[in-house]
Amino acid sequence: MNAAAFSSTQHIVVLMLENRSFDQMLGFLYAAQGNKSPTGQPFEGLTGEESNRDSQGNAVAVFKIAPTDQNAYFMPGADPGEGYAATNVQLYGTATVAQGQQPNNGGFVQDFAQTLSWEANKHWSILPGTVATGIMGMFTPAMLPVLSGLASGYAVCDHWYASVPTETMPNRAFTCAGTSQGHMDDVAKTFTCPSIFGRLSDANRSWVIYGYDTPPMTRHNFPDVTNADESHFGLFTDFQAAAKAGSLPAFSFLEPSWSPKGNSQHPNYDVALGEQLIHDVYQAVFTGPNWNQTLLIITYDEHGGNYDHVPPPATAVAPDGLAGEFGFDFKRFGVRVPTVLVSPWIEAGTVFRVPETGTPLDHTSILKTVELLWNLPPLTARDAAAPDVSAVFTLSQPRTDNPLAGVKVPTSGTVFPDADVPSHLQMIQAELVSRLPVPDSQGYVHNQMPALRTSDDYDNYIRTRTAAWQALRARAKASATKP
Repeated sequence: MNAAAFSSTQHIVVLMLENRSFDQMLGFLYAAQGNKSPTGQPFEGLTGEESNRDSQGNAVAVFKIAPTDQNAYFMPGADPGEGYAATNVQLYGTATVAQGQQPNNGGFVQDFAQTLSWEANKHWSILPGTVATGIMGMFTPAMLPVLSGLASGYAVCDHWYASVPTETMPNRAFTCAGTSQGHMDDVAKTFTCPSIFGRLSDANRSWVIYGYDTPPMTRHNFPDVTNADESHFGLFTDFQAAAKAGSLPAFSFLEPSWSPKGNSQHPNYDVALGEQLIHDVYQAVFTGPNWNQTLLIITYDEHGGNYDHVPPPATAVAPDGLAGEFGFDFKRFGVRVPTVLVSPWIEAGTVFRVPETGTPLDHTSILKTVELLWNLPPLTARDAAAPDVSAVFTLSQPRTDNPLAGVKVPTSGTVFPDADVPSHLQMIQAELVSRLPVPDSQGYVHNQMPALRTSDDYDNYIRTRTAAWQALRARAKASATKP
């Protein structure tokens, strides 16, 4: 480890995408090399022999998605089950897990079959040709040259787990605060605990949360974030400008576009658009003047119901004394998710993991790394116990090569057919901004949302209501500073 290189880091940039498992995105990264990296390190990838059973007991093997496959970049073609019960079925074959029961990751096909059935009844988006066995489809490095190029060109974490075995909001809460305060689904959208952003403010360290093309949703999740100054929030174009100018904050947290035609990579949206986003984030920091002092972390909030062959450990430390929903004790990690660490101080071909006898990497490792770098106290027992990623800094001099030189960003060549249907996270964000204290034409503050039908309706509502709230805050601030 080069401790001096890590200590010289001035900027940590986190891009958190949506709902993809490690195997689905990076499982075949080093398959051609016998699952060993160029540095000779073992890599927990796919062999091609992994399988699940369908409802008739037939073995369904993993397979490589080909660019010529129908809706290739929209695989698996629908939104798999991603809540706590669905994850239990995928891992254990049952929604209710017995004490001491061991996961075998054998229920992904059957759970997807069940999910497709109820989604069809509710008229959810299911693309033509979608079948339950599609959950075993895995992208190849050739199909994801950006993510794969960074994973092999810098460091890939092959044992990085979601913090909890469930869906988006609890995992994003763990990423930012080290706890979901007992919540295990997306019903809870706000939390009352301190966040890493508040910790950074206490230490006079700068931070910004960037939405992609709408104001960031994370702003409305924690009290020490919601009421922060407007300088702590921006859009992706602001991030690009700051990176170019050498004025990135100490900590940047990037959200993708939540729209169905956006770049979040949430199933069943266009994965190629997410490749473009990853490329653009990397290019912004790589070409900026602070490149040598920047650590970029690319990760995914949860596995989203997509297949992974590695059983998650049951060695997690409960973050606090709060009881978990559904009887969950917070001692099990979620499914593996793709995580890539990017810095010129990282050797190409690194597979970064911690000793098997210790606590594995999860989203709270981001918190631990931030806390270690800037001497911040932990938020909960979970991030206090988490390993950091400082040991990935091993080189004595920063690299000047670019692993993505000559890489062509892929395109799907297809417009998502259900692009007008609002996404789940657009609905969540709209509900959050509806709670903002913005008076109506009669001067009353209320939370009633107007009738919103399309994805664009939701984005426009989020933008206009947020802007109205920001204007109110600006007027109040101006009044408070008048003599």
